[in-house]
Amino acid sequence: MKKPDIPQNERERLKVLRSLDVLDTPSEERFDRLTRLAKRMFDVPIALVSLVDENRQWFKSCSGLTVTETSRDISFCGHAILDNEIFIIPDTLKDERFSDNPLVLNEPYIRFYAGCPLRYMDGSMLGTLCIIDTQPRFLNEGDLGAFKDLAELAEHELMAVQLATEDELTNISNRRGFIKLAQYGLDICARNNTSASLVFFDLNRFKSINDIFGHAEGDTALIAFSDHMKNTFRHSDVIGRLGGDEFAVLLTDTSFEPVDKIISRFRVSIDHYNKESNLGYEISFSEGIVIIDHEKNISLESLLSQADSLMYDKKL
Repeated sequence: MKKPDIPQNERERLKVLRSLDVLDTPSEERFDRLTRLAKRMFDVPIALVSLVDENRQWFKSCSGLTVTETSRDISFCGHAILDNEIFIIPDTLKDERFSDNPLVLNEPYIRFYAGCPLRYMDGSMLGTLCIIDTQPRFLNEGDLGAFKDLAELAEHELMAVQLATEDELTNISNRRGFIKLAQYGLDICARNNTSASLVFFDLNRFKSINDIFGHAEGDTALIAFSDHMKNTFRHSDVIGRLGGDEFAVLLTDTSFEPVDKIISRFRVSIDHYNKESNLGYEISFSEGIVIIDHEKNISLESLLSQADSLMYDKKL
């Protein structure tokens, strides 16, 4: 048996997957409808919407199975997310990668597998729509086209989850998404006794950019600011646009570099952008920083309020 390889972008892929906040959620008709349709369309006993987590594959919808997850090491979907194309095993017993796989030798006795990767907007492979049979079989060109169409519908349903938590203009988390992700990050930091800080940003004189240069230019400034956040802060940090010209970042594990130093580096990045762009205005910001004390168990909303107040004291 061959274990699935790990994608090169695994860290980013897992971050995207978990940002959807869909793992371990109850079954939903919109996904179950797709697996029932796939099962009926291809006359197979099993159809799944499978999401590949760090050590497991978890089924958002499973038609024909009673289990909700299996180990990633023995998963077929772990192999399927390594490529853009449909991953097909016509007969598992004739494929040395799977012939001695526990899912082949024992229930559900997989002999045929086809998995179409489910992609996120940035190209990350989150999981698959897959169909499984206990008999060997093949898919013709018409079957493959129909299967891809169903997988695209599953992708759209996953996107709908994310779009509710993503800011459409800047493509970073909106307030709802930031609170979800930041709370998840805080919980991990508290569990591991890891330092964390919350920074609240507000753009200075942003209204004058809109009034003088127009709202389209204001949008450009917001996008530039969020892009510099993405480029300056680490993948493990949580960034978000809370609304209007307000942004926030949760910095985790700040024991190795003071928060003030990180913010200074971010300010240098913005200043460099201003000089290079020569737009007739400058992007600048005021910030409020809260060092988080896990023992006080303060809510994220309260922390944001504290950081907002500290930012206001510095506001230009």
